Amino acid sequence: MAYKRVTLHQEIVIDNIITFHYYELPGSYYTKGERHDFWEFVYVDKGELLVQTDSGKFKVQQGEIVFYKPNEFHGGGSCELSPPNLIIVTFDCASEAMRFFESMKFRINEQERLLLTLLVNEGYNALTPRIDKPFKRVLHKKKNAPFGSEQLIKTYLEQLLIHFIRRLSHTESPPKLASTTNENMENDLTRQMIEYMSDRLECNFTLQHFCRHFSVGRSQLSRAFKLKTGSGVIEYFHTLKIERAKALIRQESYNYTEVAERLGYSSIHYFSRQFKRMTNMTPTEYARSVRARITHHKHP
Repeated sequence: MAYKRVTLHQEIVIDNIITFHYYELPGSYYTKGERHDFWEFVYVDKGELLVQTDSGKFKVQQGEIVFYKPNEFHGGGSCELSPPNLIIVTFDCASEAMRFFESMKFRINEQERLLLTLLVNEGYNALTPRIDKPFKRVLHKKKNAPFGSEQLIKTYLEQLLIHFIRRLSHTESPPKLASTTNENMENDLTRQMIEYMSDRLECNFTLQHFCRHFSVGRSQLSRAFKLKTGSGVIEYFHTLKIERAKALIRQESYNYTEVAERLGYSSIHYFSRQFKRMTNMTPTEYARSVRARITHHKHP
């Protein structure tokens, strides 16, 4: 019996990586902008990014990604109240399917965030200088990189783009934009709430507390906060606590009991459960992974 081979069609093919960065911008950062003949996407891992393109000015918030097509002007800078951590990838791709991403900004989901994490890890493995050194514009292949790391960068990036198109092609139309006045009020409320939370991470608040403090009804407060951050109020507060816990663990100045106490957890056991729930790692596993990453990704 003769076998027939099936040639697999490729909808998106990445040809080259140009730059690949993961870094934190200072609150004072600003760039006049640029144009280039390749694709770029920027993911805001934390904080807010102020962007200006040919289409106008807008914010990219934590958990959102924005695409710039070839030769599209783009610039902007940090939000002073919430300077961003960014993942920026630029690449060549001549696939027709990439037209989907023209003038696109959207929030990514957990599966897509996992792919993005895998992509960043392979960037550390395969490329030098380190991808968290943004002013090194020319990347080189790292000597003695793990087997297949360059191919995994290509594969993860193609998978990520395919996931975006599949999901966004089948979602409902986004809600109508609120009026400028309402949007500004919601922005101010969300900003004030985040500042209030960030200054009181040792506390344990309820949703009712926030409603009383900001004199806003429960449904209005929850809707506005969810719209601007993509997260519930209490879940966001817990996320801030865990992010501060990570920073304290990285400092190696406190043991886990002291970290838990500084962040208002009733016990080390409850803190460990919350940390594991939100990071899929115990505090000890996280500390080891950070140390391993710093050791593994030294300057060449």
